[in-house]
Order: sequence, then C-alpha cells, then structure tokens
Amino acid sequence: MGLLDVIVDANFKREPSGRVVIFPGGPRGRGYLMKSEVEELRIRSFLKMFYCAHLSVLLLGYFLASEWLRDFNHALGITFSFRLRTVGIALGIYILVVGVPYLLLWTSYKKAFASFVSTENEVVVAGKSSSPRPWVVSIALIALSVLILLGIVFLIRKA
Repeated sequence: MGLLDVIVDANFKREPSGRVVIFPGGPRGRGYLMKSEVEELRIRSFLKMFYCAHLSVLLLGYFLASEWLRDFNHALGITFSFRLRTVGIALGIYILVVGVPYLLLWTSYKKAFASFVSTENEVVVAGKSSSPRPWVVSIALIALSVLILLGIVFLIRKA
C-alpha cells in the first residue's frame, strides 16, 4: 500500500497554518479545504480505491491488449514488413480495451468526488504551488520518449 499512499498524498497539501487542502483534479485544479480529519480520511480512502481501480484498468488492459495482439499476429502470420500495421492495430486494441473503461471510471470519479466536497470549501492556496517542478516533468517526458523509441526499435528490428 506504500505506492497508493504516495499517490494519494500527492493530492493533499498541508499549509503552515495547519489546514489541509485537497486538489482532486491535480495541482492546477481547484483546492478544497478539509474541515475535519474524518472527512480527510474518508476522501483518502476513496482516492485509494479510485487509484487501485485506475492502476488495475491500465495494467490489466495492457496485458489483455498485448495478448490479443500476439494472438492476432500469430493467426495472420504477420512478418517484419507489416510491423507498422501491427503497431496501429495494437494502439487500436489498447484504446478499445483500456480507453473505454478508463473513460467510464473517470466520469464516475468526477461525479462521486462532487459528493465529498462542496463549493463553499473551495480555497485559493497562497505561496508555493503544489505542482511538480518543471525539471521533473521534463525528465519524465524524456524518459517516456526514450522508452517509446526503444519500443519502436524493438518492433522494427529484424526477427
């Protein structure tokens, strides 16, 4: 549960004055003041449940899509010259298997989260932003780009 705790803790910010603010849609969204510790614990447990479902949809969807693609390639006998078409088919399967359930999960999250907070608790947080540092985002994007390039090289190389 340590990973879920880290992910959920990123949504909360404790100000020097002692009040706790939650940013449900990320750091650039609206912040909501937590009136009590019970309310904070209730929202933390809800977010843990949401992120568990979120990670399950992404991981299980990835495994299902990759297995379907492997079976599809084996059935059609796709060779090296058809790798670009295979990548397109993989993206299509992944969007179908992961995108649709994730969209449904996200819309239900937005509706359910509205029941936990009220607009009268919306606050503007003064001082340092809770958004990630720009260099962290840059490093993450570079790492993602390198992984994508390695994946393409692995798919294109001769078998």
